Amino acid sequence: MAVRNRLHRCELAVPGSNPRMLEKAPTAGADVVFLDLEDAVAPDDKEQARKNVIAALNNYDWSRCSVSVRINGLDTHYCYRDIVDVVEQAGSKLDTILIPKVGTPADILFVSTLLEQIEAAKGLEPINLHVLIETALGMANVEQIAQTCPERLEAMVFGVADYAASTQARTTHMGGANPDYAVLTDPDADGKRQRHWGDQWHYAISRMVVACRAYGLRPIDGPFGDISDPDGYLSVARSVAALGVEGKWAIHPSQIPLAKEVFTPSDKEVDRARRILEAMKQAATEGKGAVSLDGRLIDAASIRQAQVLVDKADQINSG
Repeated sequence: MAVRNRLHRCELAVPGSNPRMLEKAPTAGADVVFLDLEDAVAPDDKEQARKNVIAALNNYDWSRCSVSVRINGLDTHYCYRDIVDVVEQAGSKLDTILIPKVGTPADILFVSTLLEQIEAAKGLEPINLHVLIETALGMANVEQIAQTCPERLEAMVFGVADYAASTQARTTHMGGANPDYAVLTDPDADGKRQRHWGDQWHYAISRMVVACRAYGLRPIDGPFGDISDPDGYLSVARSVAALGVEGKWAIHPSQIPLAKEVFTPSDKEVDRARRILEAMKQAATEGKGAVSLDGRLIDAASIRQAQVLVDKADQINSG
């Protein structure tokens, strides 16, 4: 079965066409690094980028993070060669492959079948899969996609930019707020109205999170385009974390500590979670199904929430 307990707080995107960034990536501090052969690489640079990525996988020490490669889309002639060349020549160094623009389960099955053959020929351990949900078709089929290849599929990523293009959303921002997505309150006594911005991507990412959690996958949020706006990044990260997302992309190293700040449980949260577990353990010895802690009722559901948080904190501390 696919590995599903690795940390995903921060996933750093690194263009395969940039050797200097490839060299720095293993020690950048991200939980996952994905070496990009798709959107970050111009068509004329695709073949050289593939060679760069293979060299980086083989020559650098990736022990401080998990490492992935984003292949080109299945609708391009670069895709099959990305899989064959990278896996045949550096598959033993690879944790996952990231498939862009997944629209149907068949997209995953194609990559999985090709991987299975290469792994058998080269004696490799199974390589996990991450998928990008970034099209209207992918979102329409997200529940079926989440059930595909449970032996490989590990995580889903919401790709906001391509999703906006696919749905013809009227925005040019890569993540973040849209001033046009807002409502006005009724006028007050003075005739003034308040304007409240909404989250344009709330439905899409909520639906992906539900599909992931229903079938044991990790939901990850994609890029935030304005690297000069750390407050904007933090705002989006906190919003999706509240929905159940457990990590976010960094398209620049400066975003790595921001993601880790949001998706690492605070000492205060962990302390309360441990106190909940202890209180419920004591309640069980007394034959009680629920108790009060700090003036709030806690019950069996509280235990499950607290245990998830404590397990995540222990995993981070042991890394």
